[in-house]
Amino acid sequence: MTDIPGATSAPSSPSPAPTTLGELRDGGATFRPVKAELRTNLLARLGRGEPSLPGMVGFEDTVLPEVERAIIAGHDLVLLGERGQGKTRLIRTLVGLLDEWTPVLVGSELNEHPLHPISVWAHRRIAEHGDATPVGWLHRSDRFGEKLATPDTSVGDLIGDVDPIKVAEGRTLGDPETVHYGLVPRTNRGIFSVNELPDLAERIQVALLNVLEERDIQIRGYRVRLPLDLLLVASANPEDYTNRGRIITPLKDRFGAEVRTHYPLELSDEIRLLHQEAHVAWSDGAHDAFEHPIIPEHLAEIIARFTRLVRESSHVDQRSGVSARFAIASLETIAASAVRRAAIAGETRPVARVVDLPSVVPASRGKVEFADSGADPDDERELEILEHLLRQATAQTFRARCAGLDLTGLQEHFTGGETVESGELVPAPVLLGQLGTIPKLAELLGRLGVPEGEQSAEQAAAAVEFALEGLYLTRRLAKDTDGTRTIYGA
Repeated sequence: MTDIPGATSAPSSPSPAPTTLGELRDGGATFRPVKAELRTNLLARLGRGEPSLPGMVGFEDTVLPEVERAIIAGHDLVLLGERGQGKTRLIRTLVGLLDEWTPVLVGSELNEHPLHPISVWAHRRIAEHGDATPVGWLHRSDRFGEKLATPDTSVGDLIGDVDPIKVAEGRTLGDPETVHYGLVPRTNRGIFSVNELPDLAERIQVALLNVLEERDIQIRGYRVRLPLDLLLVASANPEDYTNRGRIITPLKDRFGAEVRTHYPLELSDEIRLLHQEAHVAWSDGAHDAFEHPIIPEHLAEIIARFTRLVRESSHVDQRSGVSARFAIASLETIAASAVRRAAIAGETRPVARVVDLPSVVPASRGKVEFADSGADPDDERELEILEHLLRQATAQTFRARCAGLDLTGLQEHFTGGETVESGELVPAPVLLGQLGTIPKLAELLGRLGVPEGEQSAEQAAAAVEFALEGLYLTRRLAKDTDGTRTIYGA
């Protein structure tokens, strides 16, 4: 996966200079709440014509405007959508809207702003040291907290609890400094995410009510009033939202916005997402030639169409959905298949071909929930459904890419009873050697988006094999498959 801007990337600039409270004041610093910070930086991006949340593919006209309005309004929000729709990715990308650096009191568990202390500890420290109070700087990548909601999550995990060790040290029970803070207060002045919120027990959800409305926390019988400063974002799957669990009504009411996500609406977005997210390059230093296998555009399109057909299939449980990870893993699988062939057969550069496509079916079956929940998990019918949809995707791509292209010259090669053998371990020179001169090869390569400078034997073999498969799927050639061997003929 690519880096998430502002969340996982390293700082792009050094931290500011002030190291004490006095220096910070003299520099004209002011305190700004997190939601104001997000709003200001979002409006600045929009004003410059920049993407508000870079890397979010297919949401530009649907999801992102809703998220932008929620941020501008200062709302906490719930993202509602099926698995693999980019909800977690979107939440983490919000971190990029925070200031790159923000001042904090050195030693504060709550990331307190030096000009806006909220804890007893912070007020005492400033009273003791005055303008010499040490100030540090926190990068925005450290201002994000996340919790996957599970039934065993406790109030202590999220909010906090009494620390018996601090009590044993002699502090009075009831002293706020005996509290061990949970994940939410430790993300003060940042963004906190609760993934799969309906899985959180209802009694635990109650603990978030004050965080969302009064912006403070309550821990047991302690009089702890911490005015927390954060954006709370939750995610949920619609199926879980109604069946496996639910978000309690008072908590739903406190979220300012609910945003529905979706899978890519356009084929072009599906392909763009594949190219962005699929990890098809390796850097182990052992085999430099194999580090960057080539995935021809027509194969990425086949995988994208295959994914969309699986999502639309009546045999697949529509409530569960088909994650974007299904497509990403499929593209990575065919890249690995190409590298394996290159290593075994001695090809100089791995290039994925149609013969690599069948490898995605057994590898991806576990990512699909079929509608017949009572079926045998080893039912071969599931494989047959996926194989059929993969052939359908290949035929659709062939028609879209090669419509109007004259392939009669290639087809005539078989009129005398000749055959062409291919397979997952047949190298490109062997495949091409069976065909001799291939009419209109340059035009075919052009249709498949292969630049003139990259028209190698491996690229030519990938294009020719796609054409042969297309002729078979449109009933102009025959094909016989025997294990790893594929034989095309008249």
